[in-house]
Amino acid sequence: MAVLTDPERILVVNAGTSSLKLRVLGHDDRVLASADLPPVDPGGAVPELDRFVRESAPIGATGHRIVHGGREFRESVVVDDGVLRRLRAVADLAPLHDPPAIAALVATRRLLPGIPHVVCFDTAFHATLPDAAAVYAIPWEWTERYGVRRYGFHGLSHAYVARRCVQLVGRPLAELRIVTCHLGAGASLAAVAGGRSVDTTMGFTPLEGLVMATRSGSIDPGALLWLQERAGLSAAETEEALGQRSGLLGISGLSADMRTVIAAADAGHARATLALGVYVHRLRSAICSMAAAMGGLDVLAFAGGVGEGSARIRRDACDGLGFLGVSLDPQRHEAVTGDDADISVGGATTRALVVHTREDVEIARELRRLL
Repeated sequence: MAVLTDPERILVVNAGTSSLKLRVLGHDDRVLASADLPPVDPGGAVPELDRFVRESAPIGATGHRIVHGGREFRESVVVDDGVLRRLRAVADLAPLHDPPAIAALVATRRLLPGIPHVVCFDTAFHATLPDAAAVYAIPWEWTERYGVRRYGFHGLSHAYVARRCVQLVGRPLAELRIVTCHLGAGASLAAVAGGRSVDTTMGFTPLEGLVMATRSGSIDPGALLWLQERAGLSAAETEEALGQRSGLLGISGLSADMRTVIAAADAGHARATLALGVYVHRLRSAICSMAAAMGGLDVLAFAGGVGEGSARIRRDACDGLGFLGVSLDPQRHEAVTGDDADISVGGATTRALVVHTREDVEIARELRRLL
């Protein structure tokens, strides 16, 4: 079994579609070194990674974020050649996300051959979804043969946020019903009951669920079939439109950046106002759906770039959730800066929190658990 030789220095590699985020964490999760680099070319060399690894030595182990593990991977795993082959076999489930992460993994194994490497999956946290929440009402052959079901994503963030909520509210995880809201360019919610994910908004791919920066979120599949027939769209064209030209950008026609959309809406731009309205409507409805999956709500936590940074979105999302016990304290809410915070009014039955998510810490935690 692989052994963590130097627990003082763990390299966390988060290879996304727009960047390569590198963090070296100490045993107390303090960041010892960091770099945000251009995205990895799956077919090319990664000289910036080579340089960072050399300058950050010694490193005791590496942990990698992989977006989609499919049916094959339901928990974190130590990498060997067999695991690497299996990762490549399921990479087509997330063709934009998994190949860069695998390329970064191959590069770090080459650079650091004498230490353990661990992969952690965004889908793994949602492996506890009950079948009633995970299975689509489609022909059973699609489910059984092809594995078409709801997997969920952002699991590393949802897991970290749920655990952080315990520290902030001072109650055991086992007794809490938490809705975690990861709101960034990609966005999803999770219903976390007793520390287990029992429902989430993303599904087979990260396209399902909430309105996002450039992704559509949930849409009637009949509309897509009609458009493909009527407009002659290919599968590739449809995927590009739903993933890159929809969401806030598609409705507003201005920007995928929430700050720009809010500013335009405040200035009276009609489509920006509509984009904001659709975003918040979907978000509020989904929060209620997640609470219903748990039979109630104890904590509502906001994370991600929008969740942490936009008081406007938090306020608008919570308006009308009084029946769930949610009530924000205006001063606490507006005063949120770089620290995690309780933004609830005193005496609120449901605590509303802002949590600055740390996927790197969750990856390091999983790595230590395995090694």
